[in-house]
Amino acid sequence: MTVHPMLAEALDAHGGLDRWRHFGFLSATIVTGGEFWAMKDVVQDSDPRRSTVDLRREWATLNRYGNPDWTSVFTPDRIAIEGADGTVIAERFDPRAAFAGHGMTTPWDPLHRAYFNGYALWTYFNAPFLLAEPDFVIDEIAAVEVDGETWRGLGAVFPDRIATHSKVQDFYFGPDGLLRRHDYHVDVAGGFAAVHLVSDYVEVEGIHLPTRRRAYQRGDDMEPKWNPLMVSIDLTGFQFG
Repeated sequence: MTVHPMLAEALDAHGGLDRWRHFGFLSATIVTGGEFWAMKDVVQDSDPRRSTVDLRREWATLNRYGNPDWTSVFTPDRIAIEGADGTVIAERFDPRAAFAGHGMTTPWDPLHRAYFNGYALWTYFNAPFLLAEPDFVIDEIAAVEVDGETWRGLGAVFPDRIATHSKVQDFYFGPDGLLRRHDYHVDVAGGFAAVHLVSDYVEVEGIHLPTRRRAYQRGDDMEPKWNPLMVSIDLTGFQFG
């Protein structure tokens, strides 16, 4: 399989595709904030939660979810909230259809949010390595200049099999090859454009992973709208399985 040369450089900078494929799961403790949740009429706290994603298929969990003993379990065709013994508290099949007609401020129920959390965290944890899958279409796009640095860009067309923010997403890499910025449209919330900045990398078992994520709305000039901060995610305790 041939990987786009610029993507190959980025994958090597993050620890290498061969090393990444040695692992099956990635877990981290996350603390989430930002103004987006209030826009969706969702209560957000600063309690730490544990997220685990599958690195081979689209599957993710988040614990705790709503109750200390509950866990959200995401796949593209089903979202569920389960008790500690596996009892289904709530579930929804074909969960993407439940967002039809939604805008940025349309209220969400717990299953809406669980689905959003699931696909978003799965995408974030697997980037940029998922871009090497053969059914992605990858092309170089215009770079952006940030504080005297050039961040080279790759545009990605996601295959239909993957539930994610939007079919077309852009990824920008710093001079060291590490991912710095991730742009997309939030289709489940009216399709607004977002800029997602990643930083503060750590190395875990040879893989470089960002511990700080900040998402903002994107203006017509392609720059972040710094107010409000839409979503913040701080990550610790990465563990591969």
